[in-house]
Amino acid sequence: MTAPRTGRITKIIGNMVTASFDSAVMQNEVAYVLHGPERLKSEVIRVRGNVAEMQVYETTGGLKIGEEVEFTGELLSAELGPGLLGQIFDGLQNPLPELAEQCGYFLQRGRYIEPLPAGATWYFTPIVEPGAWVRPGDKIGFVVEKIFKHYCMVPFSFQGNLEVASIRDPGDCTPHQEIARLRDTNGKTHPVSLTQEWPVKIPIRAYREKLRSGEPLVTKMRIIDTLFPVALGGTYCIPGPFGSGKTVLQQLISRHAEVDVVVIAACGERAGEVVETLKTFPNIIDPRTNRPLSDRTVIISNTSSMPVAARESSVYTAVTIAEYYRQMGLHVLLLADSTSRWAQAIREMSGRLEEIPGEEAFPAYLESHIASFYERAGVVRLNDGSTGSITIGGAVSPAGGNFEEPVTQATLKVVGAFHGLSRSRSDARRYPAIDPLISWSKYSSFIDEKQRERGLMILRKGNDVAQMMKVVGEEGTALPDYIEYLEAEFFDSVYLQQNAFDPVDEATPRERQEYIYDFISQIFESEFDFEDKDTARHFFQQLRQLFRGWNSARWKSEEFERTEREIRELLLERVKRG
Repeated sequence: MTAPRTGRITKIIGNMVTASFDSAVMQNEVAYVLHGPERLKSEVIRVRGNVAEMQVYETTGGLKIGEEVEFTGELLSAELGPGLLGQIFDGLQNPLPELAEQCGYFLQRGRYIEPLPAGATWYFTPIVEPGAWVRPGDKIGFVVEKIFKHYCMVPFSFQGNLEVASIRDPGDCTPHQEIARLRDTNGKTHPVSLTQEWPVKIPIRAYREKLRSGEPLVTKMRIIDTLFPVALGGTYCIPGPFGSGKTVLQQLISRHAEVDVVVIAACGERAGEVVETLKTFPNIIDPRTNRPLSDRTVIISNTSSMPVAARESSVYTAVTIAEYYRQMGLHVLLLADSTSRWAQAIREMSGRLEEIPGEEAFPAYLESHIASFYERAGVVRLNDGSTGSITIGGAVSPAGGNFEEPVTQATLKVVGAFHGLSRSRSDARRYPAIDPLISWSKYSSFIDEKQRERGLMILRKGNDVAQMMKVVGEEGTALPDYIEYLEAEFFDSVYLQQNAFDPVDEATPRERQEYIYDFISQIFESEFDFEDKDTARHFFQQLRQLFRGWNSARWKSEEFERTEREIRELLLERVKRG
């Protein structure tokens, strides 16, 4: 066994530790700072000569110059295997519930736990036979994890074609037991277990090809699906000021979006919001499976009170786990909340490295870091011909709601959809507070493009009239303009807004969205017969009340059909006859 490579601490600045060394050290390798009985995990972020600068994933209080550092020669990696679903990890993939049982309310630094319990047993079923030829990422068997067949795959780190030398018979096995032996073209055999490790900062590319994102992802949020859609395997961001509803919107999307697995990366959010997520998710029943939502969820949690360096590890660990489930042919949704906190951690470490600062002291490479994260989304065709996808949605928290700040602008350059939250809309209790006048999407909706554009045009015209009315008042507004204003307010109220506390209105399936939007489009195409503004206002108030009741009625129920008849009768009273 080779002797460990070591160094000595020469400088400590917050979470950055500088160490001198004598042997070779590589970028991004994991090192441990030895402080008495504690081993503090860190990562080499820069090497200059015989000096390595490391970001420590723990608090560095009490460390001293001259203390020993041990270099491992390994990159920061995630352990991948059955048992990830339903877990709550920190950025270093420590299971937090088990850590809390050992440490109590205050977690001890330097305490690390295996991500997947070594003693757990899984019933393994092989799907290949000895003599078969496989490649990295190919499925060789499966175990049942929660509601899925969790496929056991040829490790992604292997190279070329391999022959199955032997494979285990069906039966129980533990995560680290050998399930197969694979022979490479040089005749060397390699053991395979249920688990494997993969460096979190390197994308998993064990697939045949990457496809273009096209099919819409149904989130069941009407304003998103209809006006600003997200593609399956696409990217989007939700910037907005604090308290505008980013976290609530992401939680509802994670519950109702038509995906198989949800990975949540809470990177640097306030502890109160994270605790609410941790308490809520295990008790929510998934409407698709009738089982706890946590059965298809993985949560990576790093609060704002944890060391800043751990925010970066939480983002990369989350996307690596998402890629792992994508390799099984599943559709994965990754929600990062909030990428601004991650960017702040990058800025902090850049300042300690004394790098030349860019705009607002963020480093010049901020854009490339953000781009490399979102580029790991996409739809892929696997080696067996099946497809899997990762859709990435990132919340951004610009200070003061200023969308011109560097993190928001860097994100907008790489994402395919922008759902900008507005303080004025959230203050007006308009949920979701996505502002339709500033948001956009490059993806196609399942709604006809001409109808979608007509809806956006009505909102823009209504806003123009509203701005004019602030100057000339309602009295100085012509009746046709006032009707356009009322139509826009009606559309906003009954379609763009959803009641998150209503079990029916909180999520609208695709079929219902198409039907309701087509119905509203017919209303906009009609000409109304109003004597004056009071009559027009009263009519749209009645129509709004009926539509809100319609939104709460179950799809195709008696109440739904009865309310629809009432709406049609009201329309007949006011529509001009040709």
